[in-house]
Amino acid sequence: MAEVNILGTAHVSQQSVDEVRTAIAEYKPDVVAVELDPSRFQALKRQARDPTVDDVLEVKNFNSLLVQWLLAYLQRKIGIDVGVDPGAEMKAAIEEAEKNNIPIALVDRDIRITLMRFWHSMGIIEKIKMIWALIISIAEVDNGQEIDIESLKEQNVIDMVMEEFRKFSPNGARALIDERDAFIAHQLIILKAQRPEGKILAVVGAGHRQGIKNYLDNPSGLPPFDSLTKQPKSFPWGKIFGFAVTALFAFLLAAIAFSGVGWNVLLYAFLFWVVIHGVLAGLFTLLAGGHPYSAITCFCVAWMTSLNPMLHAGWIAAYVEARVRKPPITDFRRIYECETIGEMAKVPLFKVVLVAALANLGSLLGTILYFIFVFPVLGIDPGVVISTGIQNMWSWFTGLF
Repeated sequence: MAEVNILGTAHVSQQSVDEVRTAIAEYKPDVVAVELDPSRFQALKRQARDPTVDDVLEVKNFNSLLVQWLLAYLQRKIGIDVGVDPGAEMKAAIEEAEKNNIPIALVDRDIRITLMRFWHSMGIIEKIKMIWALIISIAEVDNGQEIDIESLKEQNVIDMVMEEFRKFSPNGARALIDERDAFIAHQLIILKAQRPEGKILAVVGAGHRQGIKNYLDNPSGLPPFDSLTKQPKSFPWGKIFGFAVTALFAFLLAAIAFSGVGWNVLLYAFLFWVVIHGVLAGLFTLLAGGHPYSAITCFCVAWMTSLNPMLHAGWIAAYVEARVRKPPITDFRRIYECETIGEMAKVPLFKVVLVAALANLGSLLGTILYFIFVFPVLGIDPGVVISTGIQNMWSWFTGLF
């Protein structure tokens, strides 16, 4: 049976780079397995095609892409502080394997599937907590807070960090850690079967080491491989919320119309919907650094898109932003090379994605504030208007039959 040696590393550690080179020289593996998928492997070797702005607009994964960029920035910022590029130990493993003519195995799951499963697995509260924690972490690193990278490879520290992550975001931890542990273990078992007498060196992040080892020691506990590679299917809470908003708005207008308070009140109720959505969506577009044309477009369409669960104001604003700013294809790589958030915010492609995310947030906030303040703004009693409106609607409906 093939022998597997799992080397746990830190992704921004010079010591890990040295450990990888030493392990390959001393262990002399027949295969070097690295925690990479084909797209990240190509990116590390700078062979990947950078996505265009049209690719980004077509997929519409603006929120998850924004989180991915911020996570990459955080990792890069830590790497700059310690003088090591993120993924340097994986690059060292690839270079040493190629130099010694050792086959390389890419054993991690496709990053696109991981990110989709990560994002779709979390509820709205988990997403808010995660984004807030990410913002705080970036602020701390930007302010010069030191991080002991090497301590993150110690098992007791890893266990503590993982336990906190699971408390903070159990669904996110399952997608980012547990599922990938299982996926990598599946891949290593396949390699063992292909090379029954060989030696395999697996270079993985320290946080995955114990989970992978547990699965290799007890393969019967592995989840089915197919369950780890499926496109995520989550309950369509967003669409349900959208249809509920549309129904509630229609009901509210109908109740006002049948309550007898006057057509002017109905007109003001509709205009308040148009204005509050337009102003907030447009304002958030400008806060994202969007072009005035994008903000004006967002102002004009937000009231309509907020009533259509299949369309979002941010998508339209992003499309306009992309056509006005015209991000070059090099922008995708530039974002990963930025050394400050301010520098990143000036990249046109980043602005397109940020505009989409914040414009949608502004429109959502407009919906919430509308239902809170519509009656105080109109100066009417909601209980009287709704109850009277329902009674009159019922009388009208029964009168038809």
